[in-house]
Amino acid sequence: MAVDYTVIVVYLAGMLAMGWWGMRRAKSKSEFLVAGRRLGPWMYSGTMAAIVLGGASTIGGVGLGYQYGLSGAWMVFTIGLGLLALSVFFSARIARLKVYTVSEMLDLRYGGRAGVLSGVVMWAYTLMLAVTSTIAYATIFDVLFDMNRTLAIILGGSIVVAYSTLGGMWSITLTDMVQFVVKTIGVLLLLLPIAVVKAGGFGEMRAKLPTEYFDPLGIGGETIFTYVLIYTFGMLIGQDIWQRVFTARSDKVARYGGTVAGTYCLVYAIAGAVIGTAAKVMYPKLPSADAAFATIVKDELPMGVRGLVLAAALAAVMSTSSGALIACATVANNDIWSRLRGAAAPESEGHDEVKGNRAFILIMGVAVIVIAIALNDVVEALTVAYNLLVGGLLVPILGGLLWRRGTAQGALAAVAAGGLSVIGLMWGYGILATEPVYYGLLTSLAVYVVVSLATRPTDAAVLAAWRERLAGREATEPRAPAAV
Repeated sequence: MAVDYTVIVVYLAGMLAMGWWGMRRAKSKSEFLVAGRRLGPWMYSGTMAAIVLGGASTIGGVGLGYQYGLSGAWMVFTIGLGLLALSVFFSARIARLKVYTVSEMLDLRYGGRAGVLSGVVMWAYTLMLAVTSTIAYATIFDVLFDMNRTLAIILGGSIVVAYSTLGGMWSITLTDMVQFVVKTIGVLLLLLPIAVVKAGGFGEMRAKLPTEYFDPLGIGGETIFTYVLIYTFGMLIGQDIWQRVFTARSDKVARYGGTVAGTYCLVYAIAGAVIGTAAKVMYPKLPSADAAFATIVKDELPMGVRGLVLAAALAAVMSTSSGALIACATVANNDIWSRLRGAAAPESEGHDEVKGNRAFILIMGVAVIVIAIALNDVVEALTVAYNLLVGGLLVPILGGLLWRRGTAQGALAAVAAGGLSVIGLMWGYGILATEPVYYGLLTSLAVYVVVSLATRPTDAAVLAAWRERLAGREATEPRAPAAV
């Protein structure tokens, strides 16, 4: 294992070095939070693919393939579909707004009265996303070093907090590019073909497994619909995703770069399901489907390659964790703290703002590590986060983008009604039930439409300013030379 350990240690040291380099570039709020809004198509595509394909997509995607066969690809596939929908239909308008958070977009659209409540919901979502990603370090470091769970979470979480705090979005972008390359080589180019060959090829896999393992809809229509509702729509409105859209240097980069990243996700989804299916042939009686990834890596890959593939799993977790962390800190500082203290965020892009945002990343990072150590049920925590996000914020956000008659009162009522409905229904049906997000979303939609129609239309001046921002004719920022 010495070679594998060396690969992992070099990778982790490289992540810290990227953080130090990013610190030298992040001299303004724009540079620190959105990489100066100047990423070109190559860097934008890589960093967008990296953040959406986390530990759940890698380890969990292989586990679903082990359990259901090729139809296990649907969870990650719906993530790719969501990214494609965001890129094709909304990303250009989102990029032109030149804001930092989803709540700022709601304030612009509805006249400055929707930010705090939506910020609290978005903060809870990004916090739990960061926590669940951080917990995944325990699984990977246990395979690598047989490490204690708490120590593994502290080690992995501290590295992410360190490079995210040092350089903000620039550090995260640079590390994401490395992570994207490592994941592509480790999972798509190495683990996928090796797993298929070790399983005897597709012919042998078909001969040894039930036919439903090769049914594209074998996982069930209701499950697929739930994935679409939670993950596809979740991709449209998450702060962690929008903050990456804000980094694009133009609306064309956001549209086409995101389309490339979404297509990559579809390929990654199928690869994970095939790897899991191959693992089922080789290890038909594993105690847990989620153990399939670690087992096939540990037992079937040669040294060096094994270290690279485990680094790929670590990269997947780190990219999602760092993206969720900076999103959580941005929302906490810009949407909650600055409003609660009774002052709007300052206009300047000075160094003090960088210090403030850096402090919030450090504080949120420590909180994430502490909660990750204390929390046991990852699936329930992530389900609560996504249910609140989709049930509470999907309708006001898409309504603001698509329906001119939507009002601030309608948006606030929809956030409150959708969020409370989801919480109450989870209490009644159970956290993992599908009904809470279904009925919560319908409640939010009904309340949004009824209250908007029952209240005065949004002020014409607010709508005019909104259209100017959507057209990219306001809120321009100084730009440094573009990144590739």
